[in-house]
Amino acid sequence: MREWQVKRRERTRQLIELGGLVVKAELVDLTDDDRAMLYGAFLWMANKLRSDERAHAAALWKRRGKRAFDAES
Repeated sequence: MREWQVKRRERTRQLIELGGLVVKAELVDLTDDDRAMLYGAFLWMANKLRSDERAHAAALWKRRGKRAFDAES
């Protein structure tokens, strides 16, 4: 298999996994599959991560995510 094919498959897998997280968080249902709302929320998160609040927001979100993953186990 060629290098570009391997990279393409890795990228495809990453995108599928990220989409799975959106579904797992029930964001598709909660937004009635409103892509503009989801994109706006992602932009809000990106702005938080670019701001002076980055460390606090990242720590909070990571802690919540880890707890949710642990609760599923």
